[in-house]
Amino acid sequence: MRLLKIMALGLVAGAFAGPATAAPIELKYGHVGAPGSLFDASVNKFAKRVNAQMAGKVHIVTFGSSQLGKDKELLQKLKLGTVDFSLPSTVMSTVADEFGLFEMPYLVKNRDHMHRIEKEIFWPKIAPAAEAKGYKILAVWENGFRHITNNLRPINVPADLKGIKLRTPKGAWRVKMFKSYGANPTPMSFSEVFTALKTGVIDGQENPFAQIYSAKFQEVQKYLSLTGHVYTPAYVTVGKKKWASLPADVRAGIEKIAKQTQGFVYDTAAAMETDLLSKLKAGGMKVNEPDKAAFIKASAPIYKEFADSVPGGQEMVDKAMSLADGS
Repeated sequence: MRLLKIMALGLVAGAFAGPATAAPIELKYGHVGAPGSLFDASVNKFAKRVNAQMAGKVHIVTFGSSQLGKDKELLQKLKLGTVDFSLPSTVMSTVADEFGLFEMPYLVKNRDHMHRIEKEIFWPKIAPAAEAKGYKILAVWENGFRHITNNLRPINVPADLKGIKLRTPKGAWRVKMFKSYGANPTPMSFSEVFTALKTGVIDGQENPFAQIYSAKFQEVQKYLSLTGHVYTPAYVTVGKKKWASLPADVRAGIEKIAKQTQGFVYDTAAAMETDLLSKLKAGGMKVNEPDKAAFIKASAPIYKEFADSVPGGQEMVDKAMSLADGS
């Protein structure tokens, strides 16, 4: 009889208990940025916002410094669904030719220009090319304006690059550009660059200030030449198949926050440009202002090749240039 009473009480209690609370969906965000880099700050801000605004539904865990893989590995893992987000930049030009637009030297003038390119060219023409390859881009963030560092000499004109072993990302257009300038470009994963510079396997590299400083390249490089030769966006990227499997309200909330985070990214990047250049100078790097007109003149062949080899390439370049003055 006592057992029956206990069982009855348990049934009554169960009838009044609410449904079990579902655990939030945990999502992994992998990127190659070191602590203190723009990538690291951007991804952590995004995750913090999502985790706060979508508490109980989604929890994003971040992994930097290539902990979950290098750029190409992360892209593969997005397709497999073993990583949920990554922040690729130059490597996207190996996914779809249209991303090569952002490999054209001196194309993007400033962030206002980039806003117009994003609206008029990126979303209508380039983002669909990524989707056709199995990826969805949620927002456009930043890697930044790139500059050359090396241990041999200041780079003032393209001829100064002759024979320099220069690390580049694994993007065909960057390699072609530096070959046309006379350098010996060496594609290499970012995580390997510091050791390669320190041991003399390569002479130099090119990156935005945030990547140079956070990776401590100033400790193994003598010269910083402010070429600003390419502006590289970064893309909040997910695997199309895995993304489609998430609830619609979760997708909508995450995508909204990803786009809203662009403002933080641009503000942080602009502040870093001034602050980090001072720190790189203070760290002992010899800084020079190159002859950008000489580099622009030497870039004509790479523009022609892009226009000739990428369908719609000339139209995209023409449109991007027409947007430089706000028209």
